Amino acid sequence: MQRRNFLRDLSCSALLLLANGGIKPLQAAGLLSAQAPDRFRFAITSDGHYGQPKTSYDDFYREICNAINAFHQRSPLQFTVANGDLIHDNPAFLEAAAKALKPIATPLYVTKGNHDMVSDARWKEVWKQDVNQAVELGDNILLLGTTSDEKGTYLSPNTDWFAEQFKKYSGAKNIFLFFHITPIKWTQHAVDATAFQQLLKEQKNVRAAFNGHDHQEDGVKMFGSIPFLFDGHFGGSWGVNYRGFRVVEILPDNSLLTYMMSPVEKMAELSIYNSL
Repeated sequence: MQRRNFLRDLSCSALLLLANGGIKPLQAAGLLSAQAPDRFRFAITSDGHYGQPKTSYDDFYREICNAINAFHQRSPLQFTVANGDLIHDNPAFLEAAAKALKPIATPLYVTKGNHDMVSDARWKEVWKQDVNQAVELGDNILLLGTTSDEKGTYLSPNTDWFAEQFKKYSGAKNIFLFFHITPIKWTQHAVDATAFQQLLKEQKNVRAAFNGHDHQEDGVKMFGSIPFLFDGHFGGSWGVNYRGFRVVEILPDNSLLTYMMSPVEKMAELSIYNSL
């Protein structure tokens, strides 16, 4: 496979997302040669679609686990998020999907997507996580929310729940948001969640939001000063022409460094990976 431009929207393979909402190509920021084994770093992957007919979903799950673990060995990750559509419609596959992701060596957090067509209670039973959950990691807060129901309906993130969490964590240094469906109508498969958008405009410490769902998207879109980051897909039958995961790093000045990794290629062939 030929090397491709992983972040198509902004035409560079790695970005520095500044605390003030600005964006710089990583080369211009002078950080490509940095060695940072202790940097706060995490991974996001989405859309495994375990059980989708005519796809090699067992292989896809094995490959993403191996790739994340290989990366983690070299550049330690604080956690991984599997950001929705972990199964493909059939509730019978939920336990198998959870078992298939169990080899990931980092703490794993999950969100529920529109193809995860199980009840919220069943989701919690299998994953041991609520469909809306807050995770405290020192100065960094993770807010993970559902954007669908048992029927697969496209929904806004729960505005009341997020408003409550934003109030609770108003003094946190960074809040990171994770939900499967994009709440801004940038893409064909997004929802126009106007109430949630208004809520976001009022927040000062939301550093980034992460979406799955849009398999063909692996770039960055800005909502005011908040970057919304996509990560393609690691399973399923369509989307960008590789199956991978996104990495985010918090730099000492609280800027964010982000880039894509692909388990289809050798990790050593990705210059971003070699240089960090």
